[in-house]
Amino acid sequence: MGTFISFEGPDGAGKTSVMNAIQQWLEDRVGADQLLLTREPGGNRISEQIRDVLFDDQNTNMDPRTEALLFAAARRQHIVEDIEPALRAGKIVLSDRYVDSSVAYQGGGRHLGADDIWELNQFAIHGLLPDLTIYLDIESSLGLRRISEHRSDQVNRLDREQLHFHQEVRRAYLTLAKRHPNRIVTVDASQPLAKVITATQRVIEKRLPQLK
Repeated sequence: MGTFISFEGPDGAGKTSVMNAIQQWLEDRVGADQLLLTREPGGNRISEQIRDVLFDDQNTNMDPRTEALLFAAARRQHIVEDIEPALRAGKIVLSDRYVDSSVAYQGGGRHLGADDIWELNQFAIHGLLPDLTIYLDIESSLGLRRISEHRSDQVNRLDREQLHFHQEVRRAYLTLAKRHPNRIVTVDASQPLAKVITATQRVIEKRLPQLK
């Protein structure tokens, strides 16, 4: 089996930039053909179609439970079509978000309850958890300021939620990190990008020495 690493964090934490750097770093060690870089919701045609529905600015009246179920559905298809085949082939899977995002955003941000969203997603993931989750932590107002300054043209329906929503998301993430210390490692994402990347590399080398 391969190695599964997920990247989590509030909006504006810089996941994409960090993941791209880690991808290049790992390619130098194992080769590009041994890596799968993917994202949630998405990764394949069906999951990307669900993503379009979830992030459509016109869907402001979407019920929170509908939202949670759609994320879980996209996740299941992502697992079956992308993640599991790559792991069986012995590859390293780098995923931009996974189940912890649902717990944080729908469980915390939408107040559906972290435990309930975790249980809902057990049907979708069928026991598949990452070998390592990198949680890029950033204070909510700073993250939102980064979005407005650097990617205002890529803002989606969830990005536009009020500050309180994003604070609840972060609070849920921090609780998850405390509950699952063997899987989730927190990296301070308020640092300059180069330092965040270096810190992430060190976490991977420590937790997954086979990837040095």
